[in-house]
Amino acid sequence: MSLSLDLTPAGARDALRIRPAPEKPSLIGLTREEMAEALVEAGVVPQKQAKMRVSQLWHWLYVRGVSDFAQMFNISKDLRAALDRAFTVARPEVVEEQISNDGTRKWLFRFPPRGAGRPVEIETVYIPEEGRGTLCISSQVGCTLTCSFCHTGTQKLVRNLTAEEILAQLLTARDRLGDFPDTDTPAGAIVPAEGRRISNIVMMGMGEPLYNFEAVKKALLIASDGDGLSLSKRRITLSTSGVVPEIYRTGEEIGVMLAISLHAVNDDLRDLLVPINKKYPLELLMKACREYPGLSNARRITFEYVMLKDVNDSLEDAKQMVKLLRGIPAKINLIPFNPWPGTNYQCSDWETIERFADYINAAGYASPIRTPRGRDILAACGQLKSESERMRKSERLALEAMMIAGHGEA
Repeated sequence: MSLSLDLTPAGARDALRIRPAPEKPSLIGLTREEMAEALVEAGVVPQKQAKMRVSQLWHWLYVRGVSDFAQMFNISKDLRAALDRAFTVARPEVVEEQISNDGTRKWLFRFPPRGAGRPVEIETVYIPEEGRGTLCISSQVGCTLTCSFCHTGTQKLVRNLTAEEILAQLLTARDRLGDFPDTDTPAGAIVPAEGRRISNIVMMGMGEPLYNFEAVKKALLIASDGDGLSLSKRRITLSTSGVVPEIYRTGEEIGVMLAISLHAVNDDLRDLLVPINKKYPLELLMKACREYPGLSNARRITFEYVMLKDVNDSLEDAKQMVKLLRGIPAKINLIPFNPWPGTNYQCSDWETIERFADYINAAGYASPIRTPRGRDILAACGQLKSESERMRKSERLALEAMMIAGHGEA
């Protein structure tokens, strides 16, 4: 049985949904140059001190994980007060935290309004594994792609997330997992890479990251900054359904690992499953993959392939995949379909998935079958959705009962 914690006080949700936009801008998500400019323009520090103050703030925000200026102890009390009057470094509201039987955690985060908009909610997932921990981060509220097998795709796009909101998912998750140094430890202390609970991040949550390129780029460059969060770019994976022009930019301007949501090996089927294929068909997508900067056997592209019974799981599909990916250093992640209420798809039989994987392996490609994680809390691949579009409790219970009975399980 999964554990679900609703962290919103009773009766407070409606009031929170209409609260006014925050008056103070956040320093989270700004580049060093932008942060220096903001400090000077606000009259908090003189120009000649800006670089030094940014270095201090960067350390407190991204190494120490501080979310309150009052805890920045090597900054004078007066300056901390001035910073607090002009800016914020607060975390988003954690509306709900769910913990799966397998240790997967899902958080529902609420962000305040932007401009004349309303508060928005997104989901973020942490997947603990032996030797690593992966955080699945969202880039949009909702999605425009309408992939027919994906629960998130049934929710219309509300808006893009800002760089601050993308980073806030990582910062808050590290807070919740105790992944930052204690504030009373020496100021130079840094959590070692091998001791991190979050060692990897994947842009595979809600939304299409490459339709929010600039914010995603800024957030990932900050996440990989060696003087801050210091995640290796080889431990950051960006997943796209195939926004071809931005794939080139991703390699050139961000330099992280690339994953492609493939799911079909011919245009006719992919047009139905992943409608963006009508704009960027497989020929263009494969060309962009072959030309991805830094591509090598050590930096392979991951192709994600959800296994749908009697749809894309035949041996002929496997043969076409080998032909399609020929010459591309690649790994194929086979994903047992994760059911959600209202879907017409079923997961492929386990024997079919294994036969598919065996053929791909024999052709020289690694083709691990992804172990479904967090299904009991709808945290598995393709199941994320924001609170405003979440299923009724009765639907959730019906789905859990279906899983217990063994239907849809690989």
